[in-house]
Amino acid sequence: MLRALAVDDERPSLEELLYLLNADPRIGTAEGAGDATEALRRINRALESGPGGPEAIDVVFLDIHMPGLDGLDLARLLTGFANPPLVVFVTAHEDFAVQAFDLKAVDYVLKPVRKERLAEAVRRAAELRETAAPRIPVSEPDPDHIPVELGGVTRFVSVDDITHVVAQGDYARLHTDKGSHLIRIPLSTLEERWRSRGFVRIHRRHLVALRHIGELRLDAGTVSVMVGSEELQVSRRHARELRDLLMRRP
Repeated sequence: MLRALAVDDERPSLEELLYLLNADPRIGTAEGAGDATEALRRINRALESGPGGPEAIDVVFLDIHMPGLDGLDLARLLTGFANPPLVVFVTAHEDFAVQAFDLKAVDYVLKPVRKERLAEAVRRAAELRETAAPRIPVSEPDPDHIPVELGGVTRFVSVDDITHVVAQGDYARLHTDKGSHLIRIPLSTLEERWRSRGFVRIHRRHLVALRHIGELRLDAGTVSVMVGSEELQVSRRHARELRDLLMRRP
């Protein structure tokens, strides 16, 4: 079973998180820390005691906004440790997901924490701890859809509905007419996977579905395309190929 440390400077939030963790049968012990500095001291003691030591910690459930050392700072420090605990971010803020996954977080749970959503994060941590291997991104169940997480629920977005994709580090943001979704798959992987479905790289950060390009614009030597109401820049190295593809488009 997992030995967990929950870190949050707001006492009610910490107590609620500990209550939910202790109710999960996969959690053996769950203790709390009121700030990242205290958490770091506990983690150091745990690492000194060894994997099977009495103070060992398998996973840290970590808030982001805290006074002094914040959650992202603590996670960055842990990346320099030889055998750090797994990290699950538990936060009220949606804006730090990319940074969190760049720091190899197992999961990113939004407050207010739902029991079912936290259970999913615990499941992921338990699987990783059991296999002692890096988390592998979930593969697509079929070539026509891709799984995305929305409000703690996994949904399947049709590839045909995706207008364009924007790179965000090792992750990508899928855009549709109804909104956008962040997934843990690099743009280069999607480019290779969806080339046969009419997606083309137009910039180091942009992958676009040809069928959704409404206009090709030339202005003082620069090239851009209109995808819905959004204008996307086309790099010089991709401009000629894009023009040729658009000319051949049915």
